[in-house]
Amino acid sequence: MGNDGGSIPDRRDLVKNKPKAEQADKANQTRARWFFCALSKRPLQEPIVSCALGKLYNKDAIIEHLLDKTTYGDAEKICGHIRSLKDIKVLKLTPRSPPPPPDSSADVAKFVCPLTFKEMNGGQPFVYILTCGCVFSQSGLRTVLGSSPPNGNAVGEESPVDKDDQLEVCPQCATKFSRSSDIFMINPPLEEEERMYTAMELRRSREPAKKSKKRKAGADAVADEVATKKKKGSPEGHSPSPAPGLNPKISAASRSLAQSLAAEEVKRKAGMSDAVKSLYRGKNDAPRKETFMTMGTFTRYA
Repeated sequence: MGNDGGSIPDRRDLVKNKPKAEQADKANQTRARWFFCALSKRPLQEPIVSCALGKLYNKDAIIEHLLDKTTYGDAEKICGHIRSLKDIKVLKLTPRSPPPPPDSSADVAKFVCPLTFKEMNGGQPFVYILTCGCVFSQSGLRTVLGSSPPNGNAVGEESPVDKDDQLEVCPQCATKFSRSSDIFMINPPLEEEERMYTAMELRRSREPAKKSKKRKAGADAVADEVATKKKKGSPEGHSPSPAPGLNPKISAASRSLAQSLAAEEVKRKAGMSDAVKSLYRGKNDAPRKETFMTMGTFTRYA
């Protein structure tokens, strides 16, 4: 081989190796989760909301989904756990100062932590408080509260200590919250998201029945009680008294009116000609084959 002007094949040309599986770019995944709506895939714009799993959405996209479930094809997979606007929380985000210019790159974070001024771009874990919606970095909130805030929603378990003993005050708006059940992580890892989903299902199983069902049951009970009282009020074995008869004066007037109409009908028929009378048939007359359309005419098939 060689010296003939051709090419010399290499091993990589003769032996084909199995191609490696393509791996998603983690940087692009992080950017999509923190800068774009999880449902509509559009850039995040206030008002921004979050669900019990910590995903970020544009509020208008959630409203469109609740009004029409077919607006987004993968909505059931992404936010099928959102039943109404009560299942989301509007976030109180702190914009960075100065704000990024409009023509800047999409990777520049628009919001920061109000305690540590860390950018909300996925580099640091962020959390939000369910009672007020304020957003902080996890490290900043831990520093203010004095110890690591237990994320009870992620674990799905409640602390045995009484909730009243664990009430804290939001460092931004002074709203009280529970450290064990009111702190939610934003865009958590997959394992943490599964724990948050389990905790959400546990909370929903403890919710009381809807009020509409209670009202319906109460109305049925009232109706049964009224029916029972009616039965007790009427003597057994006797049917309820019939409705009172009509006024005799009214019945006499109606009879006289019917008689006068019958007399007028007899007078009208008496003045009719034989041709007009032939169009009408009495009660005792035999039925006719022909109708008023074919009467007095010759038809082949009559």
